[in-house]
Amino acid sequence: MGTGSDTEFSGSIPEIYDRVLVPLIFDGYACDLSKRVAGLKPQNILEIAAGTGAVTRAMAARLPSGTHFVASDLNQSMLDYAKSKQLQSGGVEWRQADALSLPFENGAFDVVVCQFGAMFFPDKLRAYSEAYRVLRPGAHFIFNVWDRISENEFADAISEALAVRFPTDPPRFLARVPHGYHDAAQIRADLSQAGFAEISVEIVGEKSTAPSPRVPAVAYCQGTPLRAEIEARDPSGLDAATEHAASALAQRCGPGPIDGRIQAIVITVAR
Repeated sequence: MGTGSDTEFSGSIPEIYDRVLVPLIFDGYACDLSKRVAGLKPQNILEIAAGTGAVTRAMAARLPSGTHFVASDLNQSMLDYAKSKQLQSGGVEWRQADALSLPFENGAFDVVVCQFGAMFFPDKLRAYSEAYRVLRPGAHFIFNVWDRISENEFADAISEALAVRFPTDPPRFLARVPHGYHDAAQIRADLSQAGFAEISVEIVGEKSTAPSPRVPAVAYCQGTPLRAEIEARDPSGLDAATEHAASALAQRCGPGPIDGRIQAIVITVAR
């Protein structure tokens, strides 16, 4: 059962998330999304669930000056960190916004883009309907979600390790939320119900690398809401749980450097 902590990225999480998790699993997909967006030659872009700005930075580097970006996120702490990292903000406007109730006019954007955020939306139909509303006719919504956890080796190994450490109440955040929305038929149905007609779904696999097993252990255990689940079970046990996860990764992948399969689903829809 999920709680409000599933969407809380506060305290030290934004810094750990950006420093460790973004290069581990997000940068490659941010580059992929930015290429797809650039190919559409948009003038006005809305990014929802921008997090610490991995896609924002990738798009700003790839798109011509004069392109207007609105980078939004539900979590002000993540947005503040993203803004601090965007040394040359250019045409980026930073807005705290809920994807379920976007504070923008109808038809205001050429593209809506979202990297690994849709899984967190408590009402996906409402979020998709809002994306549809703020897009002009003929514009595109491009987003990605993680495939099932078994296709993502580091997350899978860490989730299994924590189930061993907390056998009576395993932390299930990784499988439940980031890797819990991967059914292509369900995604298509949700988007169709929101009004989208042209729907393209593509599986994109990559390789994640780390200098040691401890790096992904820290990334997932301390840089995501999984941290709250660990601390709820053992308030003083975060470091021990992190080391347990690192040991499990070392057993599966070796002492380091290590690599693991990651896989996502990229969805492009036209309004």
